[in-house]
Amino acid sequence: MYEPIRAKSVHSTVDGPNPDFPHRSREEELDIQLAGHLAALLAVTDELRASQSSADLDTAAERLAEQVGRLRGGHAPARVSGTRRERSPAALHRRAHTLAGRALVVAASRADTAAAILAAERMDAHTAALEPRELASR
Repeated sequence: MYEPIRAKSVHSTVDGPNPDFPHRSREEELDIQLAGHLAALLAVTDELRASQSSADLDTAAERLAEQVGRLRGGHAPARVSGTRRERSPAALHRRAHTLAGRALVVAASRADTAAAILAAERMDAHTAALEPRELASR
């Protein structure tokens, strides 16, 4: 009923791991993923800071930059200052909340307490920023 496989598989090697191909551990992959989520959250935070100045957002941006730098081996994240895309603050807060949630999931999986606490705090802050707007629109 089935024809036997006659060619070598392209998905696995018989010789073992190829030294020419870089392999990363699960922890390294999670570090990369977490740094990406936090960097995206930092970009949205910077965009919010451009539209509404706040000491909380300034502190959050610095803490996020510190965590991204730590996860990237000391390399500071690229940041653009003074940009504004003219998105509504509510949309930015929703986007930031989503990104913080993703970062929280990866940080919990990685057992990174500092990043998990920061992500949870940012989720709370963005939820609080959205609540008055949503109540006023009802």
